[in-house]
Amino acid sequence: MSTGTYVLLSVALAALVILVLAVALIRIRQGLTAISEGLATLASALAGVESEHLRPLEPAVKAINAQFDVILGALPEIGRKAAIVAERRPR
Repeated sequence: MSTGTYVLLSVALAALVILVLAVALIRIRQGLTAISEGLATLASALAGVESEHLRPLEPAVKAINAQFDVILGALPEIGRKAAIVAERRPR
């Protein structure tokens, strides 16, 4: 083969590599665009769930958590009293 043939094959190979990379990048961009649209849809759906279903529950959740705080605050004293009862218990 002559030098000109090698140069022509090298240029053709480089063009083919560039073409394959361009197609791959276009497909990746299309995939990312579809993912972006899906995430936007998911974000709006989650915002709707939060505003319609979760936000109205906030006062009830806060009240329940407050009761848990009271219970947790009482546990050390309950534990001390249980230890006293356990010590007095006949064996």
